[in-house]
Amino acid sequence: MTKKKILFLGESYRTDAITWMNGLKEFGDFEICTWELQTPNNTKLNRFKRILEYAFSPISIRKTIREQKPDMIIAERTTSYGFLAAISGMHPIAIAQQGRTDLWPDGSVLLPFKKIIQKHAFKKADLIHAWGPVMTISMKAVGVDMNKVLVIPKGIDLTLFSPSINNSNKIEAIVTRSLQSEYRHDSILKAFAILHQKEIDFSLTIVGDGTRLQSLKDLAAALQIENKVIFTGRIPNTELPKLLQQSNIYISMPITEGVSASLFEAMACNCYPVVSDIPGNQSWIKHRENGQLIEIDNIEMLAEELIWSFENTESRNNAILQNRKFVEENANYDINMKIIADKYHELLDLSEN
Repeated sequence: MTKKKILFLGESYRTDAITWMNGLKEFGDFEICTWELQTPNNTKLNRFKRILEYAFSPISIRKTIREQKPDMIIAERTTSYGFLAAISGMHPIAIAQQGRTDLWPDGSVLLPFKKIIQKHAFKKADLIHAWGPVMTISMKAVGVDMNKVLVIPKGIDLTLFSPSINNSNKIEAIVTRSLQSEYRHDSILKAFAILHQKEIDFSLTIVGDGTRLQSLKDLAAALQIENKVIFTGRIPNTELPKLLQQSNIYISMPITEGVSASLFEAMACNCYPVVSDIPGNQSWIKHRENGQLIEIDNIEMLAEELIWSFENTESRNNAILQNRKFVEENANYDINMKIIADKYHELLDLSEN
């Protein structure tokens, strides 16, 4: 029996996408080919070129389909690659909503246009992925046929992200989100400056790279905490579990969130989660039960809750055990990706009959 082939539309270098594709190869025995936009989205001129490339991309995708002869097409983001999958003329189609709504940023002039193409993508898709319950809210609001929606995260590798005991007598915090302004690293640094003023000992590890790296280093120096803050820069994903296992508190302060694999990874490694109080995090975290929910940009609250978390050892230890169990039951990559791969085979069987 020949392997079934899937065409993946999306940024194939993203960790998220790699997890998805590798899971389909491993648990569904699929062959994967990819197509993505080639123009980077980093300058005004490039953005214009990218829009132009996007306009002509259906021709390029149809050519790829003719050459590669895939059995199925999958795509990430309902407002970009998802729409391209919807107009490719191919079935079955599985599309994934990446953010809480994918209609982002809020004030964008393209929003009415994005709503139209998203609606079309939802209508044409045979299967829609919601990586978590928060994503179904916007889908229901726009009248998506919820029978087509599969609500399950891709999950994380629990053998790699394994628990460890950290008996440190100080706060050893870690941040693993990309260094972009929407992740509010500056607020995190300012909260730790408050801890420093209160003479509370800590170390803070900021993992990753991004446009804000230098300005965040400058801010740490201005706040006089640079000797307590470690900027690792970009690291291979294989080194991440070790860093999480050496930490006792995980911090993530995004202003918007779909489903965060980073949060699951931290929970799997026994890090206590302190995260922003937004719908994407409220799905998993209950305040002062299995983590903390912090108002966006409220640095005083963040500082106070960090102190509370650290002082309430028993509460923190109970949360850590509860979170590991939760991840094992709900975000196990081996189980979840098998469910997703089986679903694709089911769609292919239906389309062949």
